[in-house]
Amino acid sequence: MIKILIAVHKPCELPEDDLYLPIQVHAAANEHFLPCTDDEGDNISILNPKFCELTALYYGWKHLRSEHLGLVHYRRYLSLKGGDSLQEVLTLQQAEELLKQYRLLLPKKRHYYIESLYSHYAHTFDGRHLDIAREIIAEKYPEYLPSFDRVMKETSGYMFNMMVGEKGLTDSYCAWLFPILFELDQRVDSTSMTPFELRYIGRVAERLFNVWLDQQLQEGVLKKEEIRELPYVYLGREPWLKKISAFLSARFLKKKYKKSF
Repeated sequence: MIKILIAVHKPCELPEDDLYLPIQVHAAANEHFLPCTDDEGDNISILNPKFCELTALYYGWKHLRSEHLGLVHYRRYLSLKGGDSLQEVLTLQQAEELLKQYRLLLPKKRHYYIESLYSHYAHTFDGRHLDIAREIIAEKYPEYLPSFDRVMKETSGYMFNMMVGEKGLTDSYCAWLFPILFELDQRVDSTSMTPFELRYIGRVAERLFNVWLDQQLQEGVLKKEEIRELPYVYLGREPWLKKISAFLSARFLKKKYKKSF
């Protein structure tokens, strides 16, 4: 069985396909509007303002026993050809065929070209978050340090905290990731952060996924040919002009991001 969680924080139109399980995130602090919520059983729902869609991933890790597990967003979905319509999102039949050949499905890499993964984060948010994450990895998983240092110098990476993979792989990733993030939450003073800035843990996790993946490739747990990159559907129009303008302002004028686009 394949199950892809859709992280949802407000009522919206959702794909009608058995492949997907919509899950309401931050449900611990809000009225429930979906049957599945991230505040059931062992959960971190209350941490959603910092952990973002990862509270849904945590739920899937702890509660689902499917052979394959994935995570997408209510506005972003994996697809065979991309687009901006729910009619183009990945279907159960398509996922079944792909997962006969591949062990991990990922959105196409995001390329920053003139920025590394580290410098882009440092210019747009606060590089100390990644520095502290590195310190934690050095303490908990020192064998991952070469992968961390290598990945932070890359100019592209898999973003959005989106993936679909064998449950054994996603379990391994979660068991590695969440202890780092919980410790990061303890070490970073977030008392004066705005709601936008507070989402730093979700953003750090995007970079750390690439660290974990690099280590799996280095160790031979995964092979490159077992990974398939897919386009993604974004519902609505992505504001590329605003994103590019903010990217360049952060890079050259040292203007941090202050809001989502």
